[in-house]
Amino acid sequence: MIIILKKNAPKNEVDDLCKVIESQNIKINEVKGAHTTILGLIGDTHKIDTEAIEAQEIVESVQRVQEPYKGVNRKFHPENTLIDIGNTTIGNGDVAVIAGPCSIETEEQIIDTCMQVKAAGANLLRGGAFKPRTSPYSFQGLGDEGLKLFLKAKKATGLPIVTELMSLAHIDLFADVDIIQVGARNMQNFEMLKELGKCEKPILLKRGLANTIEELLMSAEYIFAGGNTKIILCERGIRTFETQTRNTLDISAIPVLKALTHLPVVVDPSHATGKYELVEPMSMAAVAAGADGLIIEVHNNPQKALCDGAQSLTPKHFGSCMDKCAQIGSVLGKKVGTL
Repeated sequence: MIIILKKNAPKNEVDDLCKVIESQNIKINEVKGAHTTILGLIGDTHKIDTEAIEAQEIVESVQRVQEPYKGVNRKFHPENTLIDIGNTTIGNGDVAVIAGPCSIETEEQIIDTCMQVKAAGANLLRGGAFKPRTSPYSFQGLGDEGLKLFLKAKKATGLPIVTELMSLAHIDLFADVDIIQVGARNMQNFEMLKELGKCEKPILLKRGLANTIEELLMSAEYIFAGGNTKIILCERGIRTFETQTRNTLDISAIPVLKALTHLPVVVDPSHATGKYELVEPMSMAAVAAGADGLIIEVHNNPQKALCDGAQSLTPKHFGSCMDKCAQIGSVLGKKVGTL
């Protein structure tokens, strides 16, 4: 339920109304805009007398919200959520770029790649220390040692880092990580989402392999309900009957999500397509469709990559991709990365 207050409603009367509502075990999310104030009611609102609330002098209107997700719903929070990480703001209309290798392999590999993506215009760095793999015999990442190498790359470049949390048992190792990524396979790991709702770090939540947009938003709601409102949604492709690409990139999810939620939306064209030659055109398409960011896999030697080399760009190709995305961005009045 949403209560829209009249302009300049007296604070004492608003406080009295909130006390009455909260006495019924309802949580209130107050959003103050430039011209109006909205009270978003979260909980079992069926017993609330909407007519009695509308009769209040300070109330403009009352609307019931049918969607099961409340806190992440744009109706509750009309203005975009802005997430500040270092010198970068995600959700402000520009396109943040997160780039780096799929997995951290050696100190030389991670630092060299990260230095080159920074030079090409990346705002943040990505890299996997703990890797979820379909085969138990595939490279699983360097774990704790990989995180230590990634922190060296962070120090060398001065850029924030993004890496995936696979188990809550590792959470203490992520103290110096700037954004915690929840991978597609953990999108509905609700116990993990509840715990991440208690932390203060931004969470990059990837859409599951075969999950709907509403299911993605409900997973985000778990984090939001725990108190952490710094959530970034990631469209990374979904499983369909098509076999020419690793997954099917749902470009339409970008404007759909932007209409349904106030949370920023980034796109991962690398995992979506699985082919390096498709990353550039899909990145351009994502910028044109209104994405708040891109997360792109870049490796200094993809042919020798221990993980997902086929979908990784070389630093040179990444630079070309950035230039073309910047051209699309300039048409829309958006800055892409640091370009």
